[in-house]
Amino acid sequence: MDTSLLILGIVIFLALAFDFINGFHDTANAIATSISTRALTPRRAILLAAVMNFVGAMLFTGVAKTIGGSVANPMELSNGIDIVIATLLAAIIWNLVTWWFGIPSSSSHALIGALAGAVFVGAGSDKVNWSGFIEIVEALIFSPLIAFAIGYIVMMILKFIFARRSPHTVNKGFRTMQIITAALQSFTHGTNDAQKAMGIITFALVSAKYQDHLEVPLWVKISAATAMALGTSIGGWKIIKTMGTKIFKIEPINGFAADMSAASVIFTCTLLHLPVSTTHAITSAILGVGSAKRFRAVRWSLAGRIVVTWFITIPISAVLAGLIFKLLF
Repeated sequence: MDTSLLILGIVIFLALAFDFINGFHDTANAIATSISTRALTPRRAILLAAVMNFVGAMLFTGVAKTIGGSVANPMELSNGIDIVIATLLAAIIWNLVTWWFGIPSSSSHALIGALAGAVFVGAGSDKVNWSGFIEIVEALIFSPLIAFAIGYIVMMILKFIFARRSPHTVNKGFRTMQIITAALQSFTHGTNDAQKAMGIITFALVSAKYQDHLEVPLWVKISAATAMALGTSIGGWKIIKTMGTKIFKIEPINGFAADMSAASVIFTCTLLHLPVSTTHAITSAILGVGSAKRFRAVRWSLAGRIVVTWFITIPISAVLAGLIFKLLF
């Protein structure tokens, strides 16, 4: 077998492994609130998330093109395949570490940071498209802030509308609505997060001269969507527990508000072809909703640890990818 083809196969395997891990790592984004309020059983919630993740992943490719070309131009890299291998190994390692400790970190931050670090070490700082990298980082930073604000506003509106209604009646109705928002949240997760592995595979195909454009082949879309769905079907129980129970006590109306807020931010960014962190969006939306419900009810110490993880993921992933590149190549 041609060596270059074998190496490309390894890259594709690693990219799909990243997507699979991303699936179970980020399952909590879509279903933690619906499980914690018992709107859905864990089995049904995970099945719903897997199906909707697959559907969302198949329908959009704009984010994949951003990942494939905004941080660096694969056509200008003589060692693009090596860079992709270091990128994926670093992102996978960081995802597994944070999953093991139940910390809802960002797969997006890990991948973007690792790619920038691998390009910096493997090809030089002049090969990093700093403007494209900064644009992506800005979206990653501002999207959770917007999700927090929207979550707070939506919850305040719902509190005003249903202030005179029986809490039991309100929660019963919103428990049903949560099924819809869980499906929507899973769909938007697929439209954004699954695109990242597609973008990396396309990046590798261009670097290896198997294609000369950033259009995502159909087989790549199907493979990435399937890997994401299979990973989702496993379920990330450690992170589900953190997201669904440890930030604050979530009731159905809170879960509905958080899911709607996060999904609106994620899908807007998908339409703008911007990769964002679905983890950050839903966590921030939960924090915003919790603040509107009762500020002191939020466990801000836990929220602080999560935010610290957000800030350190990009630099740690970048350094890790650089080290892996040095060690392997």
